[in-house]
Amino acid sequence: MSKTVALHTLGCKLNFSETTAIGRLLENDGFEKRDFDEVADLYVINTCSVTDNADKECRQLVRRIQKKAPEALVVITGCYAQLKPTEIAAIPGVNLVLGAAEKFNITSHLKELTKNDSGKICSCDIEDVNVFVPSHSLKERTRIFLKVQDGCDYNCSFCTIPLARGKSRSESINNVLENVKEIATGGAKEIVLTGINLGDFGKGFTGGKKNEENFYDLMVALDQQSSIERFRISSIEPNLLSNEMIELVSASKKFMPHFHIPLQSGNNKTLAEMRRRYKRELYAEKVSLIKSLMPHACIGVDVIVGFPGETDEDFKETARFIESMDISYLHVFTYSERDNTHALELHPIVPMQIRHERNKILRNLSYAKMQSFTQQHIGQTRKVLFESVNKNGMMEGYSDNYIKITAPYKKEWENEVLEWVI
Repeated sequence: MSKTVALHTLGCKLNFSETTAIGRLLENDGFEKRDFDEVADLYVINTCSVTDNADKECRQLVRRIQKKAPEALVVITGCYAQLKPTEIAAIPGVNLVLGAAEKFNITSHLKELTKNDSGKICSCDIEDVNVFVPSHSLKERTRIFLKVQDGCDYNCSFCTIPLARGKSRSESINNVLENVKEIATGGAKEIVLTGINLGDFGKGFTGGKKNEENFYDLMVALDQQSSIERFRISSIEPNLLSNEMIELVSASKKFMPHFHIPLQSGNNKTLAEMRRRYKRELYAEKVSLIKSLMPHACIGVDVIVGFPGETDEDFKETARFIESMDISYLHVFTYSERDNTHALELHPIVPMQIRHERNKILRNLSYAKMQSFTQQHIGQTRKVLFESVNKNGMMEGYSDNYIKITAPYKKEWENEVLEWVI
């Protein structure tokens, strides 16, 4: 009798690649995949816990499963599962909670699991999580997300990721190159390198030996390989983005002129309270160097609004700083309190209404920045990789510098890099 599984991912691109790896393990164990909206024997939810919304969404998903498939087994894993296993285990309908060290052992845990099990927890202290497990997203799109690093040794005052993911650890360069070859055999044209703190690549141990590799070494190796034609760096801390990395991208035919660099605040006092490892001046230097070498480069920015102690003037300074820089778009996060973080001790607390107002102001700024960036390239010819999805007769793709292109659907354009006039 066939067994069926449906998987759902909350959160970051790294989670998506890990969900794919979990799905492959289950398929190898005899499970047939189903869409999450369909009835299945097993549901696996890979959670995030960066915001409160992810926590709430997990609960809502379990309720939905209970309604449509009351006999199904429900397994919760991911960051939320590592941080608050007892809280998740108490959700009616959850059978098994797998922490960070156990999510890739899911098949062995399922062998002993029955519907009578309720809220079973298989987890360990995050200090004991020190193994790197490679993963990459399936060829659902032409861009593949390849995990090369996990964990974080930073201690930002707002963040629970180190508590959920453990210490920084990485794949070896040789293994990354092997993964790239394997991905290329599936026909993918672009790989997005992902990690929790990608610039920390090379930290940790491989095969019992301390790594002597770093992210620049990995970039050089990938730039010289021939199987994949496009690479993107998903996100990299400004203090870990070296000038030589920027110079490599500017001279490379493989690495796309697209950077995503977390800022979090344009106010140095707030950056210090956040325990970030740079000042805004360093950030401005990195943006300036990128734009001097690659005026066409796309630069995305993460920013948090409403952090404890952020005054109106602090926020205005952040907005002015972002406005002054030649960046392309923002990912704006409204600060939300997280258990076991230093930020809980900081005051005064910014009222939620003001946090939302600040979020809206920066989202409007982001829209204006992206419009301006796109406008600068009107009439230019750039290389666009079209995705393999027909959306009501239209298809989408991204230029090398991450401008989204929509065109009438043509089968022969799927997963092809075309010269395109913006």
